[in-house]
Amino acid sequence: MSSSSRNNRCERTDLVASYALAALDSAEARLMAEHLPACLECQQEYYSLGPLTGALTAWRTQTLPPPAPIWNELAERIAKASQKKASAPAPKVTWSGAEDWHEPQWEQAAPGITVKLLSTDKEGDRVSMLVRLAPGVSYPPHRHAGVEELYLLEGELWIEDRKLYPGDFNRAEPGTADQRVYSETGCMCLLITSPSDQLR
Repeated sequence: MSSSSRNNRCERTDLVASYALAALDSAEARLMAEHLPACLECQQEYYSLGPLTGALTAWRTQTLPPPAPIWNELAERIAKASQKKASAPAPKVTWSGAEDWHEPQWEQAAPGITVKLLSTDKEGDRVSMLVRLAPGVSYPPHRHAGVEELYLLEGELWIEDRKLYPGDFNRAEPGTADQRVYSETGCMCLLITSPSDQLR
């Protein structure tokens, strides 16, 4: 997409994915609900996300426990890299079934990185989550144990030498590695990946 076409977009289009995933705060969600019926561009973006939001709704019915060890390792490695002590333990997010499922809370996985775990698939070695990076924060280098799929919702994100904008998608194959994942502005993404990724 050219920079001129990005500049001509509705300024609220970049928030549509967050709205569809219920990731906006209540005030922003209310504004988007009022805006959506009047904006064809935002409506098209919203309806294009139907398969994604439908898949996430289906995943929420799973009863598998989330894997916690990756968060401990992530917190330790980022703390060592920044030579600071990690300020939060691994997130403890659990649910037992669709009938008593409740919205997971944002948890601090490491300094500058917060996550909202949406679902786990232990047999498939997959997790789906919303991930926020604070401005100037890097995700540690890692090797992918399985397919990683990332959809950027807000902000800007560098993956190696590629800069992603809201609405951009990145797929990484098993065995590949990312050395540099960094956000100057801060960002939020939907991440579907393996909890067995090897952090470096």
